Amino acid sequence: TATRWRILMPTYRLTVRYDGTEFCGWQRQANGPSVQATLEDALSKVVREPVICRGAGRTDSGVHAVGQVVSIRLPREMPEKALVYGVNNHLPESVAVMEASLVDDEFDARHSSSGKLYRYQIWNGKIRSPLHTRDHWHVGFPLDIDAMRRVAQVLVGRHDFRAFRAADCERQTTVRWMKRIDVLTIPSDPSVIHIEVEGTAFLKNMVRILSGTIVSAGRGKLTPEVVASLLISGDRSRAGQTAPAHGLLLVRVDYGRREGP
Repeated sequence: TATRWRILMPTYRLTVRYDGTEFCGWQRQANGPSVQATLEDALSKVVREPVICRGAGRTDSGVHAVGQVVSIRLPREMPEKALVYGVNNHLPESVAVMEASLVDDEFDARHSSSGKLYRYQIWNGKIRSPLHTRDHWHVGFPLDIDAMRRVAQVLVGRHDFRAFRAADCERQTTVRWMKRIDVLTIPSDPSVIHIEVEGTAFLKNMVRILSGTIVSAGRGKLTPEVVASLLISGDRSRAGQTAPAHGLLLVRVDYGRREGP
C-alpha cells in the first residue's frame, strides 16, 4: 500500500549548491567526476545502501548552482537536519546540501518542476578579475546595457527557440515560454552584469546562447529586429555565440502549477 511504501522508501527533497568548475556536469558520466555521482556516493555512505538522485536539471560541465533540487528515496526515515549534516561530512568543499525535507512520494525533482531561474554572470572590466574567474565570463569590450535590454525584451514570451539551442539538442518541440529576461547591473560593482532568465522549460545550451546573443547586441553586432527575425527563421548561425559554461548559475527551481501559454 501507499502507507507501507512511505514507511519503506520515504522521499526527500534536497536543495544542493555546487561550484561546477571541476565537474563534467550534473549527470553521472564515465568520462569524469559528476555532481550526481559525488552526491550519490556521499548519501550511500550515510545510509549504507546505494542511493539514486534525480536532479531538476542536467547542468553542463562547468555550470554552477545555488538552487539545484534533487529527489531521493531512502531505505528509512531520517531527521532532516541529521541528513544534511551527515551527507555534507562526506562531500567535497565544492558541493553542499543546503536543506532537506520529507515530501510526498509523488514528488519528482525533474517532472514536478514548473520552471527555473538561471543567472548568467559577466565581468565587464577591461582587466580580468581573479575573484570572478571561476563564475563570470570576462567580456573586456564595453557593453551597451540599454541595447542588451532591448534585445532581451524581444526574447520574452512564447516563441520557437530553435535558433537558440545546441546542434545536438534532441528535444522535438522547441517552443518555450520565457517569463522574463532581465539585464541587471550591480551598483556596488559596476563591472558586473547579470542576465537573469526565468522560464518554464529550456533547450540544451539555450540560456548560454541567449546570453551570448544579448552580449552581441551590447557590442552593437545585433539589433532587436535581427533577433526577432531569428525567432521566425530559426537560423542558429545568425544568433550570438554560446557563452562559456562557467558564467552560468542555476538559481532556483519552481514547483506548483505551471503558468503561461
